[in-house]
Amino acid sequence: MADVRTESVEYPTNGESGKGFLAAPQGEGPFPGIIVVQEWWGLDDHIKDVVQRFASEGFVALAPDLYHGKVTKEPGEAQKLMMSLNMGEATKELTKAAKYLASRPEVGGRGIGAIGFCMGGGLALNLACESPHVRAVAPFYGTNPNPIEKVQDLRGPVFAAYAEQDNFAGESVRRQLEEALVKFDIGHETRVYSNAQHAFFNDTRAEVYDRQAADDAWKRAVSLFRENL
Repeated sequence: MADVRTESVEYPTNGESGKGFLAAPQGEGPFPGIIVVQEWWGLDDHIKDVVQRFASEGFVALAPDLYHGKVTKEPGEAQKLMMSLNMGEATKELTKAAKYLASRPEVGGRGIGAIGFCMGGGLALNLACESPHVRAVAPFYGTNPNPIEKVQDLRGPVFAAYAEQDNFAGESVRRQLEEALVKFDIGHETRVYSNAQHAFFNDTRAEVYDRQAADDAWKRAVSLFRENL
């Protein structure tokens, strides 16, 4: 993507140095910022592509490397990496990444956004509940904050994308989030894509990728961020 610039970045987090992949439009900005939270595979080429897609849409996007250099294509290894991740510490790391992104000179606006996929969908919601910088969040087929009452701390609207054929983020997950958002009067839109499978947005996985659902969910997420950041 010739119209964007990319770089590897470091920022302070949890007493250590967090790392991530950042992409930005050409120019000084200011541009709104987006935190992109990885799937259980790690900070792979798909997530880096999503970061660059946001930059081509006019956002400065940052994907923190929550596995600290580890990436896999094997489901068994991905599950081990996810299970070994302390979600509380990961959320803290994401809040530091959000603070760093919000502080960059080319980032400006009413706040930053967060989006995540699968494991990252739940973490993006956790981040939005914790960080004062996050003003809109788009979880894609993710888990919910625990306890669900954390959603009352959200500082902006939610776009939640789900697949009809999904045993990970199924009907009970969708219903719980919807009920909590209504209870706490959080602006939201929920879309359940008919016949789509879990991870339908990942265009590197031909067995689950659904172009129609992915394109629609992308447009809605970008609109959410343009309207609120």
